[in-house]
Amino acid sequence: MKKIKYILVIIFVFCSVLSFEIDDTSVYAQSSASSMIVIEANSNRVLMSHNENALRANASTTKLATFLTVLKHCDNFDEKVQVDDRAIGIPGTSIYLKKGEVLTVKELLYGMMLVSGNDAATALALYISRDISEFANLMTLEAKKCGALNSTFKNPHGLDENGHQTTAYDLAEITRECYKYPIFEEIVSSKNAKIPDSTGKGYRYLQNKNKLLWSFNGCNGGKTGFTNNAGRCLVSSAKRNDMHLISVVLNCGPMFEESASNMEYCFSKYHMSTLLPQYNYIKNIDVLNSDIKSVKTYSQKSFSYPLTDEEESLINIKVNLPNQIEAPLKKEQIVGNIEIYLNNCLLFSENIYTMESVMSNNLIDNFKRILSKW
Repeated sequence: MKKIKYILVIIFVFCSVLSFEIDDTSVYAQSSASSMIVIEANSNRVLMSHNENALRANASTTKLATFLTVLKHCDNFDEKVQVDDRAIGIPGTSIYLKKGEVLTVKELLYGMMLVSGNDAATALALYISRDISEFANLMTLEAKKCGALNSTFKNPHGLDENGHQTTAYDLAEITRECYKYPIFEEIVSSKNAKIPDSTGKGYRYLQNKNKLLWSFNGCNGGKTGFTNNAGRCLVSSAKRNDMHLISVVLNCGPMFEESASNMEYCFSKYHMSTLLPQYNYIKNIDVLNSDIKSVKTYSQKSFSYPLTDEEESLINIKVNLPNQIEAPLKKEQIVGNIEIYLNNCLLFSENIYTMESVMSNNLIDNFKRILSKW
């Protein structure tokens, strides 16, 4: 009887492990995207990926790089822009700008991001730069500054053009940088908006093309895209509790469904763990040559990281501090450091500081201090 129970237990454990492995890999196996990635934006950790560094055309997700470039080169989003003639009649999706029309930078950004107006993207580019080529060079430069090192942009709208290419990883990094600016989230998370029409007396009513804003819990924006060369592309974002996910799928037929599936999987598998609180007391260190016997130490920065339940047990926090230290000491003097490892991989390092100053009782040190006051 005991032997039968033992065999049943083994079978149960084996089936459980097999089931876990199948469930864990099915997300990847079923992926229909040519390239994909999900990152956690606060930590910049890659949670899942496939061909994330492959260069591809990316259609209107290009407008994320356009938005980033405007963010970096525009000081006033309420400034009025007279639409350049070169922005009229751009092929593809349009908000139908007219010659001589005047809109604010912010209104053009709404037109570019919600309904993917290629003419709005061109108008913004020509507001920032003298011509499209100059603006495209700025886009490429700003992308590289935020870690998108493999991208080359040739236009602000994403219509197919030779040499215009990026990667899923780069788009995630560009989007992550954009979310540091409140105006970006304000615009891309809007389901609907209205901006003046060409007569100045009525409105253009805009509805966001990102369906996940209506269907995915926590969705706070993103950007759709499609051309024959790029296929269906989607950058999407969602926040739940302390986690902020950014998902990219390139050349993906069911782009909304797959993005939702990928983010749901990551939200369920990972949780945000605070590994070091802000202004965290570490310990007291013995002090030599002082009437004060010890000094308190602390770290300043906080650190949180997305972890699975299994990874939680693999975290190792190493405090590097001397057992004793010699006075005099200044307040916030660096006396050591704290390191956080995941399975022997360094995730974070931060200085350890003294909480207060400590005077020396050494006669020479006291004499120097008296002289300095004179």
